[in-house]
Amino acid sequence: MSERLIEYAVESGIARITLSNPPANTYSYEMMRQLDDAILEARFDSAVHVLVLRGAGDKFFCAGAEIAMLRDADPVFKYNFCLHANETLNRLEQTPKLVIAAINGHCVGGGLEIAMAADIRLAGGSGKIGLPEVNLGVLPGTGGTQRLLRIVGKERAIELIAEGSTFDLERARELGLVQRVIEGDGFMDRVLEYAARFVPPAKASKAVGLIKRAVRSGAEMGLYEGLALERELQQQLFESRDAREGIQAYLDKRAPKFEGR
Repeated sequence: MSERLIEYAVESGIARITLSNPPANTYSYEMMRQLDDAILEARFDSAVHVLVLRGAGDKFFCAGAEIAMLRDADPVFKYNFCLHANETLNRLEQTPKLVIAAINGHCVGGGLEIAMAADIRLAGGSGKIGLPEVNLGVLPGTGGTQRLLRIVGKERAIELIAEGSTFDLERARELGLVQRVIEGDGFMDRVLEYAARFVPPAKASKAVGLIKRAVRSGAEMGLYEGLALERELQQQLFESRDAREGIQAYLDKRAPKFEGR
């Protein structure tokens, strides 16, 4: 039986996916295979409404790929390793459920590439964030060049990647790499409290998932194609139980009780 490098648990509608490879939670092909499996399990589980991704411990979210593995692997393996990692993070990004990255420590290189595939990034502690791959003579090869430019713009992305520097959480927030910095103790408890806001009956999680699809896919389309996608997704929601409940609750002047259906 292979070593467990991804911990997976579901509680109260939230799938908690933990990168677990101490001390720095670096990833290998084996970890990416397990992460891929966890993403698909959460995607198909109707009891899961939100995914929360974190690193084991409190010092590292993830420090990226295992450098020794990359040194020893042949070029064919390296190419397919990057290809599979791209496919895994695309699956995470396209899963029609909200994904929250809980950045609980250093989040650099491939670790930041994983986090950028999430929808919301919350950070705590005193970790550093950045894409330092240029210092190894390579580029961020797990979606880093493409996702960073979509977050910060082309010129700033080139600057940050070419410099290869890392920076603190407040700078990451200013750049838009994290949406919130949570200060003080109890970081994960507070992340889970935040995630619970998107779980029924408090929130129509099906609508949240399709909002994500509309924005994620629409960003890569022209305006008219994006509007067509929006209409199709809206029609799906008009036919949902949650839309009926939300509209009726509004008319009844009461709080809705959503089911995520």
